[in-house]
Amino acid sequence: LRGYILRRIIFGLFILYVIATLNFLIFQVFAPVDPASTVLDPRLTADAMERMRVLYGLRDPLHIRYLRYLRNMFTWDWGYSFRTMRPVVTDLSWRLMNTVLLLGSAMICVIMVGLPVGILAASKRGTKIDLIAIGAGIFTYGVPTFFIQLLFLLFFSYYIKSIIGFTLFPAAGLVDIPPPKDPIAYMANVAWHMAMPLMTLVIAGFGGWALYTRNILLDALTQDYIVTARAKGLSERTVLYRHALRSSLPPIVTIVAMAIPGIVTGAIITEFIFSWPGIGSWYIGGLQEGDYPVVQAVMFMYATLMIIANIVADLLYAALD
Repeated sequence: LRGYILRRIIFGLFILYVIATLNFLIFQVFAPVDPASTVLDPRLTADAMERMRVLYGLRDPLHIRYLRYLRNMFTWDWGYSFRTMRPVVTDLSWRLMNTVLLLGSAMICVIMVGLPVGILAASKRGTKIDLIAIGAGIFTYGVPTFFIQLLFLLFFSYYIKSIIGFTLFPAAGLVDIPPPKDPIAYMANVAWHMAMPLMTLVIAGFGGWALYTRNILLDALTQDYIVTARAKGLSERTVLYRHALRSSLPPIVTIVAMAIPGIVTGAIITEFIFSWPGIGSWYIGGLQEGDYPVVQAVMFMYATLMIIANIVADLLYAALD
């Protein structure tokens, strides 16, 4: 087991190095971006822009930039943003908290709704409950998330307001302007702003989890050990939860582990629609404006988390099998 873990870690570090190198080559060699002409103030003179290029190290030889880039990536320094002139870590920290708050809450709620619905559908196979669960799962899984979110915006923020005179949920933002000074009132205000994007993410996401759980359980319920458990006189509840569900946990845990990096990198469309100040909208802004230190930092962070999630999933898979 120790040898296996060590090999997985070494292989993961190698993959991370390859990804980091490609991340560098994309912006520095294959599609070089000049931030002085895309991000900096266009009113600057040519001499001032050239000094800015020298200040940011853009005139250094390629191998010097590559070594500095690797040092920044693997020490989680990440340099300075061309747009804000602040360290990338400074801008990342508060945006990361907002993204994890929204996406982490959504993932927990999706799992808490999707898994029980899938288990219920599998246990009631062929009944009306199963058909309703399948229909709801296919519908919510097939409808684009942004369409559900736009419908919620239209209904709760505009249609309801025209009837009762006020909105049930804010249409955008993290908190009111100016924000409440009392900590409890501040948290309540954030939760109020988060309610609508959270509901839309849960509605859009639970169907896939429900269908996946149902299919895995139905496959497990056809196995010989389930027939043996029933022949021994065990109750259907015991057969379902202590035999079928336990044997289905490894693939479910793998899917959960693979979804965790997405919590950190953010839901780009959701953050854009609801003006949620998170990682996703920040990343898109970096792509559009040539702020490649930001883009490289987000891509490297996602790759790191994905590799860690893979290793953790492999270990949990073996422990739960």
